[in-house]
This record gives sequence, C-alpha cells and structure tokens, in this order.
Amino acid sequence: MKQNLMLTVSSLITIVLTLFHLADDIARGFEPGGVDTYTGLLIAAVWVYGALVLAERRSGHVIMLLGSLLGAGIPLIHMTGAGLAGGRIAGSDGRLFFIWTLLALGVTALFSFILSARGLWSLWRQPRQPG
Repeated sequence: MKQNLMLTVSSLITIVLTLFHLADDIARGFEPGGVDTYTGLLIAAVWVYGALVLAERRSGHVIMLLGSLLGAGIPLIHMTGAGLAGGRIAGSDGRLFFIWTLLALGVTALFSFILSARGLWSLWRQPRQPG
C-alpha cells in the first residue's frame, strides 16, 4: 500500500475516532457541547481537507502532522490525574468504549504522525516543481 494512501486512511480513522471521543465527552457532560464545540468541527474540517484534497502536497502533510499531534495529545490529557478509567468515568456506563476509543485514537494518531513526518521529509528532499 502506498505511503500516502496509508497516511490518508490513518488520518481519516483518527479524525473519526476524535469525533467519537468529542461526542462521548459531550454526552457524558465533560464538555458543554455549545458553540465552542464548533472550533473542534472547524479543526476537523481542515484536517479532512488536508487528508483528502491536499494529500500529495506539503501543506496536506503539515495539516495531517499537526492534526495527528493534536489527536495523540487527547489520550495523554486523559491519562493525567486519575488516569483513563479514574474519576467520573470509573462508575459510568460505556467506559469500555470510552477507553477503547482513547487507546485506538492514540495508536492511529501516532501512526499518522510518523507517516506524515516521513512524507514531509521525503517531499522536502525533492526539488520543488514549478506550477
């Protein structure tokens, strides 16, 4: 499988898992789900644009690199303090889905980060083509 295709697929999976996580946070009351949520939707929309429209370009790789870095930070934030299953999540229904989503998000985000960094490295080593 081509590296750019793997990067696009892993970025899209990471985006879906990020949106699942955001929806789960809103449903559990961790996030208010108000107008501020639109910021996350705008970030996801730019990330999707980078993954689908700009996948072969440096700008697309930069967008996917930054998005995957943000995605990898979500499980890290939840691991601080009480940990993944501590605090308010410990006695709630659906904690397995919550934790699985965080772990899968971490894996796909880190994989996307590695692929986008490798892709950027190879694109910067090539001379720029005019046009």
